[in-house]
Amino acid sequence: MFVRSLAIGVSAAALMVGGAHAADLIIPTTPEPIYAPAGFDWEGLYIGARLGGQFVGADTYAAGNVTPSTTYGVVGAAVGVNFIPMDPVLLGVEVTADYMWNTTAAVTSSGEFFANLRAGAIVTDNAMIYALGGVGFNNTTAGSTGVYQLGGGVEFAVNDVVTVRGEVVGQGDFDSAGADTFFEATKATVGVFYHF
Repeated sequence: MFVRSLAIGVSAAALMVGGAHAADLIIPTTPEPIYAPAGFDWEGLYIGARLGGQFVGADTYAAGNVTPSTTYGVVGAAVGVNFIPMDPVLLGVEVTADYMWNTTAAVTSSGEFFANLRAGAIVTDNAMIYALGGVGFNNTTAGSTGVYQLGGGVEFAVNDVVTVRGEVVGQGDFDSAGADTFFEATKATVGVFYHF
């Protein structure tokens, strides 16, 4: 009888110890947060510089202030702001100022200033495509002429604050004198931008 009581007691003690270990295994813990690096933040203010070329066709562009059938070098700057009303749509406003030159003595250098609207799509975290339209004026020593542009581009994030952009626009003027097609010039630029 003593052996039987001893066996029952040992069995009960073993079950209690096992139950205590099982209870200790269920410890409420807070999981570690999973860090997922965010993509480039396209929203906000940006500023940048750009280089490229302007290719003027045989038609009169900027009321004759710009020499027809000429290629100009372009150096300029842009400042703008982007908004993302809903993913992946991007809307923006941008102001550009460009200086165009050509080393030929008979060709007049000029400056162009545009106020542009941009609408685009964020293709990946670090890439965006967009369409652009704007109005402005071309200014030379001969005077100023109202001009417009339509085009688009692609922009890539290099790091958290810097992007590079390629852009092509067709340009025309509001003057109907002489031969006047919708696009009388083309401007292609590559730029580097800093986002605040």
